[in-house]
Amino acid sequence: MDTTVSFAGQAAGANERRYLVLDRTLPIRSEKLFSSSDEVLINHSGEQYRLRRTRNGKLILTK
Repeated sequence: MDTTVSFAGQAAGANERRYLVLDRTLPIRSEKLFSSSDEVLINHSGEQYRLRRTRNGKLILTK
């Protein structure tokens, strides 16, 4: 579930800053990750990884 929060001290209305907070315990659906292709590039600790979806629907993570 996505939640939008604002910080105290901000004026309400058009100038209010809003931030999206994601619930990290909810799973991410693979359809969202692979909406435009069968590969996703992931940068982690200065390294690049490739997450690929196979024709059989399996996921392969490579460095």
